[in-house]
Amino acid sequence: MLKGNKGEWSEVYTLLKIIADRNLFAGDENLNKIENLIFPIVKILRDESNGTFEFSYDSNIVVIKGNQEVFKIPVNVFQEKAQHLLEHIKESKSATFSIPEIEIFINSYNSHSLKASSSVKSDIRVIIHDLRTGANPELGFSIKSQLGGASTLLNAGKTTNFIYRIEGAKLSQEKIEEINSIDNRSKIKDRIEKIKENNGSLKFIKTESSIFGNNLTLIDSSLCPILSEILYHFYTSTHSKMVDLVNEISKRNPLKYDLTANHPFYEYKIKRFLTDIALGMMPSKVWTGVLDATGGYLVVKESGDILCYHIYNRNEFENYLLNNTKLETASSTRHGFGRIYESDNQQYFNLNLQIRFIK
Repeated sequence: MLKGNKGEWSEVYTLLKIIADRNLFAGDENLNKIENLIFPIVKILRDESNGTFEFSYDSNIVVIKGNQEVFKIPVNVFQEKAQHLLEHIKESKSATFSIPEIEIFINSYNSHSLKASSSVKSDIRVIIHDLRTGANPELGFSIKSQLGGASTLLNAGKTTNFIYRIEGAKLSQEKIEEINSIDNRSKIKDRIEKIKENNGSLKFIKTESSIFGNNLTLIDSSLCPILSEILYHFYTSTHSKMVDLVNEISKRNPLKYDLTANHPFYEYKIKRFLTDIALGMMPSKVWTGVLDATGGYLVVKESGDILCYHIYNRNEFENYLLNNTKLETASSTRHGFGRIYESDNQQYFNLNLQIRFIK
């Protein structure tokens, strides 16, 4: 019997739902449909462990091609099963659960998997008809579901640490131990506050990972200092949403850009950063700027509606990423940040970058 969590069942729901809808609906930065941006679906491709399944249409019939066999199922059956699956996902209180009716249905066309094959980068591929150009491009998508827990865009690790040197104060060993012993929900913020009370300030030096630092520099030579300012503001204020942090840093303009003509320097650069993460950039691997097969996201809203965001519509995709992500504090002990330490007779303090989608 197939068992999965809400995110895994959301993959099957997405497949059934977009087959039933016969269209992909583009979304704006606020997760609303863009009424005049609809892409008719020509074909859907899903790679599973036992091969690739191809879904196309013959009038009101869905034609499913597997390895050898061809199956034909009315479109309205997919609509019924999608609705049934959505209700089960919403109602479930368990971490993992089975849905026998849906398992029987997908088995009827020889599908036996909740998740797409792990050997491919896209959860699902869709060939659409672009009404504006007349082209039929194949678009790869990752599925992001709001029916379960919020997913991360950038996972925390020692590779995402930013190193700051403590300047203006030489703290005694006793003072370092006192500050490092602060242990409450806001301990990082409180430790930084204590450093400031002792006339110290944090000056960004470099990223802990040279690969991550070089990846950021490749995207934009100013990204490291910009992200260091955003990180510092996140850990010392009440702001966590990326759009709020960018707005705040834009007002303060720490890099002293010429803002007389209102160029959106910070917003533009952070959008490029978020987009490159979404399209494959990882902190631990050299980023060449070559995009992987997944060019966008299908977002399953709590209502069950599905919106598409794709590099094919770059502006909407970038605005979605900026407006629907936030910074959060990962485990400081696991990732080695948030404590004063000494090296080469200097004192340092690391801050960590983790980015999660807003649910």
